[in-house]
Amino acid sequence: MFHFGCSKNLVDTEICIGIFKKENFEIVNIPEEAEIIVINTCGFIQSAKEEAINTILEMSEFKKTGKCKYLIVIGCLVQRYKKELEKSIPEVDLFLAIDEYDNLWEKISKLVNKQKKSKNTLEYMNRIISTGNTTAYLKIAEGCSNKCTYCAIPYIRGPFVSRKMEEILEEAQMLAQKGIKELIVIAQDTTKYGIDIYGKPCLAELLDKLCKIDGFKWIRFLYAYPESITDELLDVVRKNDKICNYFDIPLQHFSDNILRKMNRKSDSKSIKNIIEKIRKKIPNVILRTTMIVGFPDETEDDFLKLYEFVKNTKFDKLGVFKYSKEDGTPASRIKNQVHYKTKQSRLNKIMLLEQKISKIKLEEKIGNIYEAIVDGFSDDNKFILARSYMDIPNEDGTIFIKNNGKVKQGEFINCKIIDVKNYDLIAELV
Repeated sequence: MFHFGCSKNLVDTEICIGIFKKENFEIVNIPEEAEIIVINTCGFIQSAKEEAINTILEMSEFKKTGKCKYLIVIGCLVQRYKKELEKSIPEVDLFLAIDEYDNLWEKISKLVNKQKKSKNTLEYMNRIISTGNTTAYLKIAEGCSNKCTYCAIPYIRGPFVSRKMEEILEEAQMLAQKGIKELIVIAQDTTKYGIDIYGKPCLAELLDKLCKIDGFKWIRFLYAYPESITDELLDVVRKNDKICNYFDIPLQHFSDNILRKMNRKSDSKSIKNIIEKIRKKIPNVILRTTMIVGFPDETEDDFLKLYEFVKNTKFDKLGVFKYSKEDGTPASRIKNQVHYKTKQSRLNKIMLLEQKISKIKLEEKIGNIYEAIVDGFSDDNKFILARSYMDIPNEDGTIFIKNNGKVKQGEFINCKIIDVKNYDLIAELV
């Protein structure tokens, strides 16, 4: 099974694999050997769409040259463009949109077995963890109701819907029993968790209860929107040693003009205030954010405000995206679209600035000792590949440590930082 897109989509993939395993299918990792190939797509931005379509076309060849009998495509891209995909890629035997997931196995089994079988919805408790034996994601909500003008997620995934807390805790208990040590709590907007079903934000309460489950060593939460970061949440992070002092806050911009046009709920003043509060309340906190450059109507003055904000705030981690014009979004209808060369230039300027900031911040860590989790080893087996609380999987940097042959994957170790290379750290075991 192939997976594209965010960690929320990854959880759907893991659940889908779990369904196949429950129905006594053997899971293989080599497409040449698969009789059924399933591709879970992303439809968020243009590059993700192109990657998914290229993979679909590539996998369709195995119906000619491999053992593949059925090619199934699911996920966000299908939710957005199912009719178009059915017409343009007839090699696919079944397209399943997200709003069909309640009947997912019914439709797959009807295709594969030529008969209608029992209904089997997406089951969190039977998911097959694909992120190793130590780290797992915990999805606490679906969809998004923020309706940022550039974003297609509400049109793909629907409005924000929280899962019941008891169901989340039951799944977390299952993950702990499987030996998961690092739990990463995710949703499109984790800080809105609970508002729709409990009438108030409940992320702080949920995290507090997760910390009481035996087995977890690290607990993280990602995608914390700034306007919903409460004092209660900061207090829970500060008092619980299991919760990593790491805030991933998708800000997207700093110019009030652009923030309004993006339909963001924060302004420049509130953004500065929440960052100051986080840094004051939580020692050694790592701040990560993402920014969008080239949003329609973004002037040079708007960009300079963003640039100066990044320069002065000095984020530990920062990613930048060029605005992508997405079908059906309000921003796509704004006439003054920014030229792609201007977008690229602005992205390059921000990233060059962040590289300098990151280098200084990483060099400040030389001589410090950190606890880290072993993710794996380099291809030549000379180095241990590890992460401290300061880094999330597949997004942030890596700690490279000379391999002594005694360390195992998934183990927690102590290491001393001795050097810096790009966005990564060099360390030695202590």
